[in-house]
Amino acid sequence: MVLDTSAFLAGFDPFSVSEDQATVPKVKEEIRNSSMPWIRFKTAVENGKLKVKAPSEDFWNKAKASANRVGDSFFLSETDMQILALALELKAAGCTPQIVTDDYSIQNVATQMGMEFVSLATFGIRRLLEWVRYCPACRREYAADYNSTKCAVCGTALKRKARRTAKNLKGTS
Repeated sequence: MVLDTSAFLAGFDPFSVSEDQATVPKVKEEIRNSSMPWIRFKTAVENGKLKVKAPSEDFWNKAKASANRVGDSFFLSETDMQILALALELKAAGCTPQIVTDDYSIQNVATQMGMEFVSLATFGIRRLLEWVRYCPACRREYAADYNSTKCAVCGTALKRKARRTAKNLKGTS
């Protein structure tokens, strides 16, 4: 299991499951000190139940490429990218990682990479989405990885929408 910050915030207890668990250094920074999620995190690390590991740059680049392909790269934090990269690294090492997260962008990229995810406080995504950025004023469309946050034609702040659904997940339509 690869645990995202949202797993701890949703109340996940690392001692409640027998599977091996890992997370990334950035997760520690996102959990408020002295909170119950912090206590669970710290106790699990100190007892060896949870391993904290930074992914290699090679897997970071592969995760970034996958995020670019579906258009989620602008909506993923450094922590999110580390989670995806660590899961890829574990998969390459022969493990079958399952990402525990309520973050829809992580779920979308994980699905695109052929990885499993579990959500705790939400239903999770039902479809793999590919995003396009667009201007709500003049309707001009841009690639999901377009560098600016504003329309080149009229200067309006860009939004995003799903371009198409690639496939359904979890047997839903």
